[in-house]
This record gives sequence, structure tokens and C-alpha cells, in this order.
Amino acid sequence: MNIAIVGSGYVGLVSGVCLASIGHHIICVDNDKEKIANLKKGEVPIYEPGLDELMKKLMKKKKLTFTSSIKEAAKKATVIFIAVGTPSKKNGDADLTYVENVARQIAVNMDSYKLIVEKSTVPAETGKRIERTVKLNLPKKYRGKIDFDVASNPEFLREGSAIEDFMNPDRVVIGVESKKAEELLREIYKPLKTRMVVTNINSAEMIKHASNSFLATKISFANAVAQICDRVGADILKVTEGMGFDKRIGRSFLNAGVGYGGSCFPKDVDAFIRLSEKSGYQFNLLREVRNVNEDQKASFVRLIEDKLWIVKDKVIGVLGLAFKPDTDDMRNAPAVDIIKMLQQEGAKIRAYDPVSVENTKKILKKITYCKDPYALAKGCDCLLLLTEWDEFEKLDFKKIGQSMRQAIFFDGRNLYNKDKMESLGFEYHGLGRGVK
Repeated sequence: MNIAIVGSGYVGLVSGVCLASIGHHIICVDNDKEKIANLKKGEVPIYEPGLDELMKKLMKKKKLTFTSSIKEAAKKATVIFIAVGTPSKKNGDADLTYVENVARQIAVNMDSYKLIVEKSTVPAETGKRIERTVKLNLPKKYRGKIDFDVASNPEFLREGSAIEDFMNPDRVVIGVESKKAEELLREIYKPLKTRMVVTNINSAEMIKHASNSFLATKISFANAVAQICDRVGADILKVTEGMGFDKRIGRSFLNAGVGYGGSCFPKDVDAFIRLSEKSGYQFNLLREVRNVNEDQKASFVRLIEDKLWIVKDKVIGVLGLAFKPDTDDMRNAPAVDIIKMLQQEGAKIRAYDPVSVENTKKILKKITYCKDPYALAKGCDCLLLLTEWDEFEKLDFKKIGQSMRQAIFFDGRNLYNKDKMESLGFEYHGLGRGVK
């Protein structure tokens, strides 16, 4: 099938590469001409394991092409996915400016039937607005003569494992209002041989917001319980392990830490709160989920301040900057707020991350970036773990501790064994590990 994907950011590029890999002819569109030029040369603008190699392979097979022209894409493709950004406004609403612009441009360039599919995360009723925009902007000569459908197909990709998530999904959700749209989308995803959830557009849009908001709720619940564990002498790792064996609860997303980040959870929680307000319902549960997440970062800084005593002029080493491992994404990364709070107290920050240093430099100033964790630790007054990269599990902590001015370790992801770290001479502080 000939498919266009408008927006070659994280969701659009990964979706385009994966759809091409299951047999479709994909044309990826972006109005950033420099990005398109680089993509045509095989240069991937994001870090995602396996994406680089797969993209180049599909380009050689002529299954995947790139353009900055929506007109070109609209002429060639029967199905057009919209995968542009929907950033948060100051009030929490999703900014749908890019979605509207794309819908308008598709409309003015249509000359035959098109299925227009929302891939971006959008609030309920966006599909109806896209439909209206297309109708208003169709060339007069085609009004009443060519047909189109709008559908919703939310993505559920995790950064760092996006290709695996796309190729082996738990489910594919499609929101449609016609049999033709359903048949086209079923045909697109047929090679995946997975469960299809078919519903109307509004329900599909809600599924994405509700799913991400529920996962964010699980994280914040674990973080709130971790706070209590510290106060009563319990161990959050054992508490969540015991909870997770209950099939009604499950173990995933119960890892206490310094909070969730990235482009999805913070934005989707905000948008769902705003959508609820507009519908006349005050979603106070989600407000508290957001509050717990924000306080978790401040609480971690308070722990550092308490144990260091004086933060000013202390050298603090930060292990990991990205909001999660296996990505270079710094959007809403907890490390950003934590570092800023420590800098305000006069701390001197050193940092190391395997892939996200260049993106961090665009956001944070006055940081010394080190070539590896061992160079980072030398002369530090303490270390903070903020991203649980695999390579950090294999470090020689005896060597690291000996090079530090003070062997104090703050584990913001509860990655390490407390007893082992203490046996290596560290003063160890995790989150919810029963330290009164």
C-alpha cells in the first residue's frame, strides 16, 4: 500500500520505517528541509536502537523515501498519517496548530479518495475537527465529487524499544467511522497478526490518554509509597515486588524513582486534565499524580541537601541525563530540574550520559561533561544516578569510590543493592529503602 506519514519526528519516523519493513511503500514528510536532506543521506536525527540500520536497508530497497512536500505525498498516497507534534500550551491544552495545518494542506492537494489518520496524540473530538477542516478547504471543483475518511490510530511506542513495540504490539487501536476506513487499516496492519481494537474515533483518542495517564498514576503511586517506606522503615523494592505478583496489579510501572519524564506522560496527563475540565469533570486524581511527580524531584534534592549538609561549592557527579535509558530524549527529563535546583544552591555539576550530552547542552549551562563514569567520579563529593543505563550496572565501584572526595551515592532509580554498595565503602541513599 502507498502510505504517507506527515511528521518525521520520533513517532513519524519510527512508524514509517516499521510500516515499510512489513511491506508497504512509505513516503515520510517533514517541513524541515534540513532534516529531510539529512534523512535522504541516511542520517537519523534521533537515537533509537536499531532504527539507523533498518532505515538505510529500506531506503536501498526503495520502500522508504522522504520529501518536504505534502502535495507530493498527497498525490501518491491513499492513506496519510498525521504524526506531527502536539506540544502542551501553558494551560495544559494540546496545541493542535500543526495538526490543523497538515489537515488543511492535505485538503487543498487532494484529487482522489484519501484516508487521513491521526497518529499524533490528540484529545477526543479532534477527528471531527480534522474532518471539518478538510471539508472547508477542499478545492471547489472536488467538493461533492471525491470522498475521504478520517480515522484515529494512536501509537504506544516506548522510546528505547520502539521498533520491538511496533512489530510486536499488545494491540493495535483503530477508531473509524466507515467500513472502508476499517478495511484499509486492517489491511495495513495485517502482517503484524495482532489483536485489533476497533472503535469510534473519540474512543480511540481517549484510549491513548487514558492508557498513558494510568501508567503515570502507577509510577506516582509507587513514588508516594516510597516516601512512606522511608518514614516507617520499609523497603519499596520488596513492597512493589509483593504487589506486583498480584495479577490484578502487575509489576510494570511500579518502579520508584525521581519521577517520570519524556514527551508523552507529562503532556498526556496535562491534556487529559484539561479535557476533563472542559467536559465538566474535575480529574483531581490526575492532578495529584502530577503533583507527586513534581515533588519527587524536589524530595530527591532535599535528600541530597540533608546528607551533604552544605551544597554550595560541592562537586556533584550525575550519572545519566536522558529521561530513560536507550534514548537521547531530554524532554521533561528529571535530570534537568534536579540539576537546576542544585545549581541554584551553588553546586558544581559534572555529568556523563552515553548518548544525550549534545541534547543536554542545548538546555543546561555550566556543566562539565566527562568522557566516562570514572573521569566523572574523580574528586566528587557525591554521585547521583538519574538514568539507569545498562552500562552503569557494570561499573567498578571500588575504583570509583576510591577516586571520590566523599564516597556518597544517591541512587535515583534504586538500581543498586544497598548492602553491596555499603560494603564497598559508600554511604548509600536510595528512594524508599527504609532509611529513617
